[in-house]
Order: sequence, then structure tokens, then C-alpha cells
Amino acid sequence: MGYAQRKEQRFTYADYQRWPEEARYELIDGEAFLMAPAPLIEHQIIAGEIFRQLANALDGQACTPFVAPVDVRLPRADEADEAIDTVVQPDVLVVCDPAKIDRRGVRGAPDWLVEVLSPSTAAHDQIAKRRTYERAGVREYWLVHPGDRTLTVYALIDGQYGRPEIYELKDHTPIGVLPGVSIAWDALVARLPQPEY
Repeated sequence: MGYAQRKEQRFTYADYQRWPEEARYELIDGEAFLMAPAPLIEHQIIAGEIFRQLANALDGQACTPFVAPVDVRLPRADEADEAIDTVVQPDVLVVCDPAKIDRRGVRGAPDWLVEVLSPSTAAHDQIAKRRTYERAGVREYWLVHPGDRTLTVYALIDGQYGRPEIYELKDHTPIGVLPGVSIAWDALVARLPQPEY
């Protein structure tokens, strides 16, 4: 996902739906970003384990967790789906409003989401997607840094992400917008391959 495709042209969700399934893209403000090939194994371990923990914790509750690939359409107002110019696929997300979920995925801001950073996507996730999630109203945005075993947490306050909190991937980290739900790190981190420096 590290580079934009066809920068001179702007796209919408209507264009996005016509692209071949084997080529995965995200749209941010009408700009198409080709998603990287299969991520490193630590990315998959982290995303899968976070999803598993969420699915167990939220079982029987109104909030629903999802794991990529799921299209999240982020309209600016009440435009039709076909006119939306931002469509993302966060690694893991939670939606607590069932009205936002349809057969195509999610329309509107998830309540919580996480991106697991990869070398090819780190800058994009930390800059462009952070701005996009803030504008859309994602209440809490987590960035997991596998290499240095840290977590960056952005919380939406008065429509903006304030100064992030930084945590080590150890013990438990509570999810602020999901009372009583936390992610346990120790067993997860023990399964990860040693970082390469």
C-alpha cells in the first residue's frame, strides 16, 4: 500500500467496485492506493489474535468485530455509496451501530480500529490514515508496532485526536471505547518471531 496508483485521476466507490478482485486497493480522498502483497507473519499473528480476543469478549453483545479484508466506506456527508471517495480496509475493527453494517461491509466510522504496521505501510497508516480516521470520527485508533513491540493509541476528543498514548506490548491494554474489553499481549508477543534489525 506504500504508493498511489494513477495519481492524476480521482476515483469513487463506483470505480472501486469495478476493479478486479485480485488487485486490492484502498481509496483516500479519491486517490487509489495499491495494497501491499501478503504481510509478514507477525502482522497476521497480531491481527488474528486481536480479532480472536475481541470476538470472545464481544460475543453476545451489540458491538461486532471484523478482520480484514472488509470494506469500510467513509462518506463525508449523506452522499450515495457510489460517490464516496474514501474506502479503507483496517486490519481489525469494531462497529457498535448495527445500522452501519450491510452486505458490502461497513458504511460510516467504526468505533474502534487497529492497524498493524508493516515496513511498506507504516508511514501511510501513521499519517494519511490517521487523518482520515480522525476526520471520519473513529473514536479510538490503535497502531501496533511489531518491530519495537509498542502500541500507539489515539482517542477522539472534541472531533480531534489528541496527543497519543504509547504503551509496551505487555500485560493488558484496555480499549477505552469498549468498557470491560482489553487486549492481552504477553502470550501473543511470545509467539512472534524475533524482530530483524
